[in-house]
Amino acid sequence: MTADPGVRPASLWSELRLLPRSYWILFSGTLINRFGHFVMPFLALYLRSEGYAGWVTGASLTSYGAGTLLANLAGGYFADRVGRKPTILVSCAGAVVTMLALSQAQTPLMLILLSGIVGLVSAVYFPAASALLADLVPAPLRIRAFGCQRLATNLGFALGMATAGLLAAHSFLLLFVIDAATTAVLGLMVLIGVRPGNPPKSDNPGWGIALAAMRRNGAYLRTVFASFCMAVVFWQLSSTWGLHITNIGGHAEDAYGWLMAINGIMIVAFELPLTSFTRLHPGPRMMALGFLLSGIGIGLSAFGGAIPLMIAVIVVFTIGEMISSPVAHSYVAAIAPDDMRGRFMGVLGVSWGSAAMVGPVAGIALFEYSPVLLWVASCLLGVLAAAVVFGIRPDRAT
Repeated sequence: MTADPGVRPASLWSELRLLPRSYWILFSGTLINRFGHFVMPFLALYLRSEGYAGWVTGASLTSYGAGTLLANLAGGYFADRVGRKPTILVSCAGAVVTMLALSQAQTPLMLILLSGIVGLVSAVYFPAASALLADLVPAPLRIRAFGCQRLATNLGFALGMATAGLLAAHSFLLLFVIDAATTAVLGLMVLIGVRPGNPPKSDNPGWGIALAAMRRNGAYLRTVFASFCMAVVFWQLSSTWGLHITNIGGHAEDAYGWLMAINGIMIVAFELPLTSFTRLHPGPRMMALGFLLSGIGIGLSAFGGAIPLMIAVIVVFTIGEMISSPVAHSYVAAIAPDDMRGRFMGVLGVSWGSAAMVGPVAGIALFEYSPVLLWVASCLLGVLAAAVVFGIRPDRAT
C-alpha cells in the first residue's frame, strides 16, 4: 500500500502500515546489514591480534574516516546524477569486494589504503538511501520513516555487537566474511524488491549549482552548522566520556559498556513512539529542543563521575538524540530542492564526518587539560546548536 500524502492518522501503527512495501524492504535490509557491521568496530582489536603497531591502527581508522567523508559528497552526487538505486547497488557491491580484500591485506600500506576504500564505497550508500527514502515516503510520514530506519540501524548494531565478540574469539576472518555477506544481502534485497521511487529529473546534476542553492537556503545552512556542532558533542560519547568514567569516576571499563547500552535500549524502545509527539511540532523547534537536551545531558558530566550521575547523563543525552535525529533528516529532505536531495543529504553527512575527524582529537586534548572545561564546552556547543536552529522560521518546516 502506498501512502496518501493527505492522510494523517493519529495512530503510530496505522501510519506505519501506510509506508510502502519498498520502504519495508529497505528497512529489513538495513537491519540485516547493520547486524553484520562487525569489522570496523573490531578493527583495532584485529590489528593488535595480528601484531601491527599502534600507528597502523590509527592510520587505518583515519583513512576509513576520510573515505566516509568523501563518500557523502560522492554518494549525494551520484544519487542525483545516475539515480538512488544504482548508487546503492554499486555501493553494496563495492563494499563486499573491498571488505573481503581487506581481510587478506598483509602490509600496513594495504591495510591503510583498503580501509579508506572500504569507508568510501560503503558510505556512498547513506546519502543515496536517505534520498530514496524521501522519494518513496510522502512528507507527512517521513519523520516516522526516518525514526524507523534509526531503529533498524541501532537494533541491528546492538545485536551484531553481542554476536561479534563471540565470533572474534573464534576467528576474526568470520567477521569479515559475515560483514560482506550481510552487505550482499542488502544489495540483493534492494535489487529485487525496491522500486527506484520517482526522483525528479535533474538538468543540473553538478556540484556548482547545488552549492549555490545551498548558500541561498539559510534554513539548510543553519541545520548543517548545528548538526556539525552536535556531532562534535556526540563523538565525545564514543571517546572522552569513556575516559571520564574510568579516570574521573574510577569505574571499570564494563561500566562504560553498560552505560552505553542504555543509549541503544532507549532508542530501540522509545524513539519511534516519540515521533508521535515530534511530528506535531515545527522541525526547527524539535531540533532545538533535542540539541539543547543533549548538550545539557553531556554537560552534567562536569559535576563528577558517580554512577547515578552518569546514568542521568546518558538518559538526558539520549532523550535529546531521539527528539532531534529523525526530525533533522526529515527536515532536510523537506527543504532540499527535489532534484538536489541527494547532494543536500550528502553535505549533511559531511557535517558528521568532519566532526568524527575533529571531535575526538579536540575532545581528548581538552580532557587532558581540564575535564570540567570539556564538558562545559560540550554543553555550550549544544546550546549554540539549539539557538541556531531555533532561529529558523517555523514556516520553513514541513
